[in-house]
Amino acid sequence: MSTTQTTIRLTVNGRIHDVDAAPDTALLYVLRNNLELNGPKFGCGLGECGACTVIIDGVAARSCVIPISACVHRDVITLEGLGSRDHLDPVQQAFIEEQAAQCGYCLNGMIMTTKALLMQNPHPSESEVLSTLQYNLCRCGAHVEILRAVMRAAGQVAEGHK
Repeated sequence: MSTTQTTIRLTVNGRIHDVDAAPDTALLYVLRNNLELNGPKFGCGLGECGACTVIIDGVAARSCVIPISACVHRDVITLEGLGSRDHLDPVQQAFIEEQAAQCGYCLNGMIMTTKALLMQNPHPSESEVLSTLQYNLCRCGAHVEILRAVMRAAGQVAEGHK
């Protein structure tokens, strides 16, 4: 890993940030440590569990394995960029309504992966949802509620409540 720091310009949640860090620094560390965005979680550090998922240019991505240099001139969205307390994103609202969390550690990845899926396919089938979420790990067993929340969000998105 390089230790030479440079200023790198990132667009996160619609805002431009100049970050002083080594170009090969994982995006997750910059989001959490430099920008104080705590939606993405550190889980496995290998891009396998999904806890660190963000959306980059409309695609779900594992921020723990993506260097910040790969994010220049790209649009990064974190959980904090989806909605606010007063105006939740339909995916966030659906997860609340379906009580689709127990410990909540996987929630960031589940929500961000769902949002990316619905951006690409507003009307996914249950099998498409299951296929998309299969690599997001949840140890608490909230899978049934999570599936219901995704299908609820798909209905809301399809109804135009973006």
